[in-house]
Amino acid sequence: MKRIVTFLLALSIFAIPIASLAAIEHAAAPQKVEQQKTQSQSFGTLLKNFYKQTGIYAFLSPKEGVKNARGDKISKFQQSVGRILMIFICFVLFYLAIAKGFEPLLLLPIGFGGLLANIPLANIIGDGGFIGELFKAGIENELFPILIFMGVGAMTDFGPLLANPKTALLGAAAQFGIFGTLVGAVILSQLGIFHFSLQDAAAISIIGGADGPTTIFIASKLAPHLLGAMAVAAYSYMALVPVIQPPIMRALTSEEERKIKMTTRRKVSKLEKMMFPLTVLVLTILILPESSPLIGALTFGNFVRESGVVERLSKTLQNELINIVTIFLGLGVGSKLAAEYFLVPETLGILILGLVAFSIGTAAGVIMGKIMNKFSKEPVNPLIGAAGVSAVPMAARVANRVGMEADPTNVLLMHAMGPNVAGVIGSAVAAGVLLSIF
Repeated sequence: MKRIVTFLLALSIFAIPIASLAAIEHAAAPQKVEQQKTQSQSFGTLLKNFYKQTGIYAFLSPKEGVKNARGDKISKFQQSVGRILMIFICFVLFYLAIAKGFEPLLLLPIGFGGLLANIPLANIIGDGGFIGELFKAGIENELFPILIFMGVGAMTDFGPLLANPKTALLGAAAQFGIFGTLVGAVILSQLGIFHFSLQDAAAISIIGGADGPTTIFIASKLAPHLLGAMAVAAYSYMALVPVIQPPIMRALTSEEERKIKMTTRRKVSKLEKMMFPLTVLVLTILILPESSPLIGALTFGNFVRESGVVERLSKTLQNELINIVTIFLGLGVGSKLAAEYFLVPETLGILILGLVAFSIGTAAGVIMGKIMNKFSKEPVNPLIGAAGVSAVPMAARVANRVGMEADPTNVLLMHAMGPNVAGVIGSAVAAGVLLSIF
């Protein structure tokens, strides 16, 4: 009997904690179920939050009240369809650069900058974004354009211009597009079609020279709020010279005029080439000091080239420096292909006026070439007048190509370089005139 009592007592001692554990487990069962539900909900929330941070969500679900770096509201269209449209345009630029060979040095970095600029949520072009900082560090403060002019000066041979000084008239005539567009922009603003101030119109008109650095330089002073749109327009037209100019050149010249062969010019001495940049700089200082930053950079680069005693510096200006700056400049300009900056009425207006200015400048140069051919003792092929815009050496190459289409033996490249380099100086002078006036 004692053994039975002892066994039951021991069993009760072990049964109490087991029962307690069972009771605790039974009480905790609802909590475990609830915890599993919570964990499941947390995982779903994480996935949902991740989806909201994807580009797919940003394209499909634009938000109200979003602002860009300037504080302007970005519409739902610009956040969704607009960005997709601009990405497509960037791929078109890649196609033109790679398949068609249209100035890939410009179009590739500009197109890629535009591609990066239209990535949602990444803030690549805003404050702290690397392209946004590039834009502020080199374009807003005019540094990159001036460095580009140094490189252009080091790469440019002013010999063709010195050998045939009258071709400077063709470079001067091509600047007519600048001042003609200035008048047109003012008239259109008066009619209420566009809403540009006089300073805005003056800055926009410089696009007619197809000179990106000069456009940035003058826009930063006269119309800083239009700087991005003007930079995109200027560099787009520079790159599209082979597309825009030939139809105008063919429309204004006959087959016989395009076949005109020009005589070989005299050889220019080294002393003349050395004195030319110094003379141009002195005249700029005396007459038009507003142009001295651009002209000074251009003449410095050219003087380094022609002096012949600093070959390392000359090669650096022609290669490493201008290549690095072109990359940064292209990415910075491409950042303004963002939908919120590009797909606005003022940008489209600038593109239209810039195209008109560039077309007028090309036509004015060709017409001046026709006049010079008529009154000059020596033959002048009117095609070289189109090279009077400052897109060097692109415009000269286009003039040569159109001439060779009419006569494969007619090489106009060196003759076209005269007005082409004159156009570089002419656009900088025109910028100085506009800055002095406005």
